[in-house]
Amino acid sequence: MKSKLRVLVVDDSALMRKLIPQILETDDSIEVVGTAMDGNFGLKKIEDLKPQVVTLDLEMPGMNGIDMLRQVMRKLYPVPVIVVSSHSTEGASITLKALSFGAFDFVAKPREIAAELIAKIKAAANSKSVPVKPLASTMQYGKAPVASNKAPTKIVAIGVSTGGPHALQYIFSQLPADFPGTIVVVQHMPENFTEMFARRLDETSALRVKEAQSGDLLMPGRALICPGSRHLKVKKLPLGNVALLSDEPRIRGHRPSADVLFRSAAEEFGPQTVAVIMTGMGDDGAEGLGTVKAAGGLTIAQSEDSCVVYGMPKAAVDRGYASRIVGLEAMASTLIAQCAPEAGRAEKQSGRGASGKGATAGQN
Repeated sequence: MKSKLRVLVVDDSALMRKLIPQILETDDSIEVVGTAMDGNFGLKKIEDLKPQVVTLDLEMPGMNGIDMLRQVMRKLYPVPVIVVSSHSTEGASITLKALSFGAFDFVAKPREIAAELIAKIKAAANSKSVPVKPLASTMQYGKAPVASNKAPTKIVAIGVSTGGPHALQYIFSQLPADFPGTIVVVQHMPENFTEMFARRLDETSALRVKEAQSGDLLMPGRALICPGSRHLKVKKLPLGNVALLSDEPRIRGHRPSADVLFRSAAEEFGPQTVAVIMTGMGDDGAEGLGTVKAAGGLTIAQSEDSCVVYGMPKAAVDRGYASRIVGLEAMASTLIAQCAPEAGRAEKQSGRGASGKGATAGQN
């Protein structure tokens, strides 16, 4: 008989210490081995009970969740931590901080969290420990002015989920202010979190980053983050290429959906599209990546060894939709090379395009 997945619940609320175990134990494969009311008790119980996953409230008296998380991540073999966060603006800020310190993922309360929390605990238990990458030095000031009269060389569309906040911050911190492409991102994240996430990316990179609004121009050196609970599309118009938001139904449970973004990029921009599928649970974006490839765009999947969860990239690779496989450390340099103006000319001269049969690259 397969042993149950051992979970420790750390929360200062007596209600949550009762509710979360009740939620988790509706799944026969999960066993809550203990609870703790603050970080100090939590650390002791990790040592005593050896859980495989910890759920963690961040705002607690005594040792708070952030300090406990730092202690857990300093261990040689850190246990995956899932943050159970407030859905408020303040909750979003501290949750993003926790993700930057190495938390596996988060669920937002007080909404219905049962299925989401169970799925993330199972993913956390099966994930391998990917060390948090140190961020490259960033430009805090002196960003390039908006070049509204200049068209981007490529549309870089990124779909990402679990592990995405730190991965995107790592990539964006290495892209220059004069990056010639434009970037549009679907990151699975609740609506109250995406504006603050975009602001954090803007502060830690030379790119101009903002939460997307309908009508935002697609410009070089700019990145747009899809708001939570909306879909993001791109549109080619005579007076400029723009982002569009929609409230269309969820696609296999997702809104935003990477499939929606990728398909719109393929339809509107074809070979000018670079579609990137990155770390995350499930298979959102896999079919959309196939649409981009069929339209002549370049398709990239993040390498398994650099993913926190190799779900979304694996689905695309297994279906044959990823033209290239690139590690996280090489992703920024790959995008810079692909978006360089001479890259498009070289592809046309070679007659190859980007749909290619190009050889799959491990770390290029």
